[in-house]
Amino acid sequence: MSEYWTSTAFAGLLLGLSVYVLKSIFQPSPVYPPGPRGLPLVGNALQVPQKHTWLKFSEWAKEYGDLVYLKVLGQPYIVINSAIVAKDLLDKRSAIYSDRPHFVFAGDLVGYDETFVLAPYGHNWKKQRRLVAQDFSPSTVPRYFGLQENEARRLVRNVIGNPGSFSSEIKLRIATVIIRVTYGYYLKGDDDPFFTMPLRAMENFSRASAPGNWLVDVLPVLKDMPAWMPGSGFLKTATQWRKVVWDASWNPYLWSKKGLETGEAFKPNLCGSVVAESDGQLSKDDELQLVWAASAVMGGGMDTNMSAVLTFFLMMTLHPEVQTKARAEIDAVIGQDRLPTISDRASLPYVRSVMTETFRWCPPIPLGIAHATSDIDIYKGYTIPKGSWVLPNVWHMLHDPESYPDPETFKPERYKGSDVEMRKVTDLVFGFGRRACPGFHFADGTIFAIISTVLSTCDVVPEIDDNGKALVPEVDYTSGTIVFPQPFKCRLVAHSSQALAMLSAEMERL
Repeated sequence: MSEYWTSTAFAGLLLGLSVYVLKSIFQPSPVYPPGPRGLPLVGNALQVPQKHTWLKFSEWAKEYGDLVYLKVLGQPYIVINSAIVAKDLLDKRSAIYSDRPHFVFAGDLVGYDETFVLAPYGHNWKKQRRLVAQDFSPSTVPRYFGLQENEARRLVRNVIGNPGSFSSEIKLRIATVIIRVTYGYYLKGDDDPFFTMPLRAMENFSRASAPGNWLVDVLPVLKDMPAWMPGSGFLKTATQWRKVVWDASWNPYLWSKKGLETGEAFKPNLCGSVVAESDGQLSKDDELQLVWAASAVMGGGMDTNMSAVLTFFLMMTLHPEVQTKARAEIDAVIGQDRLPTISDRASLPYVRSVMTETFRWCPPIPLGIAHATSDIDIYKGYTIPKGSWVLPNVWHMLHDPESYPDPETFKPERYKGSDVEMRKVTDLVFGFGRRACPGFHFADGTIFAIISTVLSTCDVVPEIDDNGKALVPEVDYTSGTIVFPQPFKCRLVAHSSQALAMLSAEMERL
């Protein structure tokens, strides 16, 4: 009997070895996209910079092409450097590319994966996104035009009166719009906790979700290490940031829910509308999804809008000729007897081009938010492994000289007033496939209101020093998931007393 089992085991081993050899011969190894050669064990971990990562990826695009394959401690990354490839994979194959990576730090430890921005593709994501898409559809956003226009005018008038406040005023006015339409709450000032707490949450998000920032994302076992061990400081950071996320998400929601009953909450607003439709009888799951959907709107809208508007001011400080041309269009179409409105967009192609060029010149999220593959895929002969982090290098796509000649020049004329050409930019900036931003139409209105109000009433000029010399700002940006111009100074100078009077009249009316 013993000889029987021994011979059987040997035969089985021989068969298994034969199958392995035959598969090795007749089944070729997967061919991955090209990329820089990594080191044993760590792979490309030491080659990917933590700051301005998209610039390094753009360098690699010149050497390796539209798809770049990286491996960091065993985790595969796919960098997409082409708009065409991004559309092929993230849009046309969205059934495979709609998931998010498992962010251990930002998700498991801090809690950002509760919102549909980082949530895995599934029930919670679908439910939250549906809530947002319904409230910010093209047919519903016009009800917010008045609010967006009023806050844009308040912003301009306040900055004219206090030039040093322009950065903080931009943040406050944009946050006022978003928090008002999300919760029905009108911010009382820049020290309002409903403003400061979400702002902190989004600053933390940019750091928490940036690929490569946290070792625990590639070595998940580290999240269980004792807090007393050297190198565990990230656990304390995560605990602190998790409380910020919780407070920033739940406190305004609970106020909104109570405000709906007391009449304090302004209507319409996202949370109030959903609660009212249920007669105040939301299930536990429905309420949970509403809280995190609203949090995503508040956080995602605030920082990206702020980034775009700050870039607009920076570019206008450096390009007075663009301001002159935009003002000429506004004067010819609208005249000087009223301020432009969001409804005037279709009649102002050059102003829309200025806004589009602002998005192109520095997209607020240069690498997008990473996608993840839910299955293995083959694209043009290359294998893309299941579970890959897929990073769309939006910055490179919008600075490709073949698509945008002289890409470092801020030139709204490049679109020739064509909505088709402008849409090519916004389609990249606002995300891909099923993960595209559902608040695009609302964000477009807010940013257009600010840009058109500034261009119709003011000149954006550099600050001057004590000797009367213009302080021309340097162009430099922060790093992280969402980027901003480094602090700079500028002033708004009203075109005329009439422009100032119109802004003042709007302030008195509010």
